[in-house]
Amino acid sequence: MFLKLKRLLKPFGIEQFLTDKLKTYERHLTKEERIVSKYKMQKIERKHLTLRTRIKRLQRKTICFSKIVPMHDLVIGLYINKYELGRDI
Repeated sequence: MFLKLKRLLKPFGIEQFLTDKLKTYERHLTKEERIVSKYKMQKIERKHLTLRTRIKRLQRKTICFSKIVPMHDLVIGLYINKYELGRDI
């Protein structure tokens, strides 16, 4: 699975991967390609948690669930603009 993802990312010029200390990555990445950092991994995981928490609209069991795909696209786009790019729209 990881090798497939690595191949998909290659055209975008991604040459380094931030990982935890799992031995799996050692088999598939050279030392130059791999950055091991617990602190940076926590920051990435925090972003994913924030995304899941803020976009409640994607969870069927919440009050604000949307049934139409364009609404999902709109909400995800607004989230990315605000939290990743720093633009309030």
